[in-house]
Amino acid sequence: MPTADGVTVSVRATPRGGRDAVEGVIELADGRRALKARVSAAPEDGKANAALARLLAKLLDVPVAKVELASGATARLKTFRISGDAAAIIAKLMAL
Repeated sequence: MPTADGVTVSVRATPRGGRDAVEGVIELADGRRALKARVSAAPEDGKANAALARLLAKLLDVPVAKVELASGATARLKTFRISGDAAAIIAKLMAL
């Protein structure tokens, strides 16, 4: 979803997933779409959230500092705010 300074991205996270990877896009029960991602980090002390931020930064080719957890710190469904060129970020997301 585009914002004034970038985009927001919903992510369905699986911590302790064995590897760091985005496995595609899923449709949630309410009809929204989210990236399905897994990280090898455990969900303690924010390690899994930090790993997800690094994964999104790498995937979208933006600095990690531009990826911010907006909501869902302790939930599987998280929202990240990514600052930057919204059109370029959306294009990379659509390529998934």
